[in-house]
Amino acid sequence: MRKLVFIIFFLNFFCSITWAAKTFVYCSEASPKIFNPQLATDGPTFNASSRTVYNRLVDFKSGGTEIVPSLAESWSVNKLGTIFTFHLRRDVKFQTTDFFKPTRSLNADDVLFSFDRMRLKDHPYHKVNGGLYQYFDGMDMGSLIKNISKTDDYTVVFELAHPEAPFLANLAMDFSSILSKEYGDVLLKKGTPDKIDFEPVGTGPFIFKKYVKDNLIRYSSNKNYFMGPAQIENLIFAITPDASVRFQKLKAGECHFIAEPSPADVPKIEKDGKFIVTKAPGLNIGYLAFNTKKKPLDNLLVRKAIHLALNRDAYIQAIYLGNAKKAKNPIPPTMWSYNDQIKDYEYNPTKAKELLAQAGFKKGFETEIWTLPVSRPYNPNGKRMGEMMQEDLAKVGVKVKLVTYKWAEYLNKAANGEHALLQLGWTGDNGDPDNFLNTLLGCDGIAKGSNYAQWCDKDFQNHIKKAKMTADIELREKHYKMAQEIFKANVPWVTIAHATVFKAMDKKVKGYKASPFGYESFYEVNLEK
Repeated sequence: MRKLVFIIFFLNFFCSITWAAKTFVYCSEASPKIFNPQLATDGPTFNASSRTVYNRLVDFKSGGTEIVPSLAESWSVNKLGTIFTFHLRRDVKFQTTDFFKPTRSLNADDVLFSFDRMRLKDHPYHKVNGGLYQYFDGMDMGSLIKNISKTDDYTVVFELAHPEAPFLANLAMDFSSILSKEYGDVLLKKGTPDKIDFEPVGTGPFIFKKYVKDNLIRYSSNKNYFMGPAQIENLIFAITPDASVRFQKLKAGECHFIAEPSPADVPKIEKDGKFIVTKAPGLNIGYLAFNTKKKPLDNLLVRKAIHLALNRDAYIQAIYLGNAKKAKNPIPPTMWSYNDQIKDYEYNPTKAKELLAQAGFKKGFETEIWTLPVSRPYNPNGKRMGEMMQEDLAKVGVKVKLVTYKWAEYLNKAANGEHALLQLGWTGDNGDPDNFLNTLLGCDGIAKGSNYAQWCDKDFQNHIKKAKMTADIELREKHYKMAQEIFKANVPWVTIAHATVFKAMDKKVKGYKASPFGYESFYEVNLEK
């Protein structure tokens, strides 16, 4: 009997070691909003869906910004820049899951299904799970794309209403992921179309297995992946919102890689010989958005006063521990067309009081600041930043109530314009200024939920539109710089910081390449025994 017990113990131990050797655990900072990147704008959702389950027609080269083939093996563009023809790979298999078994490989119908869902209001899936396509609509892709057709099962043609300089890069973004039409048709027949966004099926390197809300996500390697199977067999997202807890889990060996380590923990991680910390200037912006449709924030003098009242240098020292650059523009200084000639607003509470008095608020007023509920590269501690903002504004007579919600609810309510002052930020998706200026501040983004300032300026919009419609880089840069001047004069945001991005991992992790866009892809990762 004792021998049998020993054998069972040995087998269990051996299996656990084998499992551990093939399983990669990522301690993520937040739960995904949904498992379809078409319906999201946040990093946690993209990491959990578009970077695991799905692919796009084209992609960015791992660790870089170069556009490379993905589901499309090649493409061509006409001389006018208005017709893009994509030639699909053959025999790209959709994933077989516990809830769906495909009967065919990827073809042109899947591409049409994926884009038509977003662009056509009469599409059977357009309104499923809310129908809010913030990227697609915020970038005015619906007006840009006149038609999408297939020449044959492996050739797809996009016809544009006008030339669009960033179009190809936009197709490499997460929202352009390709879903299975066959899976969609099956769910429609069953009367459960909503499942397409919560039980995902794609062509990507990992197969979705299980989601325990606010706890964990499990994936297994897609052995039929068209680029070859991942080196890890099992991928787990351990959802851990608290940065200090993520650090403790890394130390305890409960995860191999942690998202957004606290700047305060970075020196401790660096000193420990078992871990690696990487850092790089982030292609990001952290900001405080004014809801410019709500009084008194519709008053330019009030917005300028609040900007002057906030001590951003103090936030950078206390919250980022100096690992950030104070922001004056809505795009980071590492991005082309950054306007360095713009004069920033300095910390000046005396001047802030004067402006409030001019605006009719000599005794101040009451308002709310929504504080970020998760640590993000552009804001590692929203609660603490909110407390510091609250103290600063109290000095000029503005009484602030701090409010927050869980991440998905926070984003949904903000997209609906329910906030007054909102902490948020952005990490670039494609290396183009349009991805910041148009997506976050364009007029179309108001109704579509990506312009949280609810701000629409015709002159600003005109410059953005002209910049998008020409391939002349000097002309594009001129228009983007003018747009930044208009932004600064109108103050739809308090620009706070461009943060340094840190990644922390076990030394056993090999093959990881940091993305300049901030997303996490573990396809090339391996664990050294």
